[in-house]
Amino acid sequence: MKLAQISRLPDTAPKPPPLLFVHGAFTDARIWDAHFLPYFARQGYAAHAVSLRGHGFSEGHEQLHRWRLRDYVADLARTVADLPAPPVLIGHSMGGMVIQKYLETHPKIPAVALMASVPPQGLLTSNLHMAMRYPFLFQQMALFSLFGPTLGSPDMMHRLLFSREMPTAKLREYIDYMQAESQLVSLDLAGMDPLRLKPQQLQCPMLVQGAQQDVFISPSIVRQTARFYGSEAQIFPNMAHAMMLEENWREAADSLLHWLDQVVATHLAAAG
Repeated sequence: MKLAQISRLPDTAPKPPPLLFVHGAFTDARIWDAHFLPYFARQGYAAHAVSLRGHGFSEGHEQLHRWRLRDYVADLARTVADLPAPPVLIGHSMGGMVIQKYLETHPKIPAVALMASVPPQGLLTSNLHMAMRYPFLFQQMALFSLFGPTLGSPDMMHRLLFSREMPTAKLREYIDYMQAESQLVSLDLAGMDPLRLKPQQLQCPMLVQGAQQDVFISPSIVRQTARFYGSEAQIFPNMAHAMMLEENWREAADSLLHWLDQVVATHLAAAG
């Protein structure tokens, strides 16, 4: 099955290691190309993003609702194998869980960054939190999950994904990135395919980021993820769930860059 990939390369020889970005549910690799891929290429990294099967310009749309989380993990494994060197994996939302599932069998990678990620325990707690605190948005999210973006109004998408600062014109542009998601994968994320990864299995640095205005993956959930992996959570105050598309996306990107240049580089040098 052919998977679409977007790659942005620096003008000179890239710094090691390459970066591989994994998108979340209901979207594709283009969310990374709006800001993050060009930014990290300018900083000297080979930056890649893959569209998982049934997403964006990848094959598999006609069978979307047959795909399971394990199929997305297989896509990630294949993409990693095709790169010239093992990459740092950066995942957003569902993409963060795809990476965590990949780590069950591939724990020795350079580093991992999770952005507003599905937590290790799955989405049950997040869903309950959202249902109690934002009942109308939870209802709209449930309809969106069942029927896809055709039911999503710009106002609803704004409240679900973006901070109050997001301009309407850009919001409408980003909505074009949205699509349906596999209902089986939604069930897997809710606990039908639980994570079996143990924190002690990991032998690499991990960065955990979240957003203060995220109604889906709350800051408390992000902090739980960080504690699970023995890391610290970075919470950005003027962002919501779609961190890489926010007006102040650079804050998260700069923090990720600092981590790559300092923590990850030091870890790799010590590992020889």
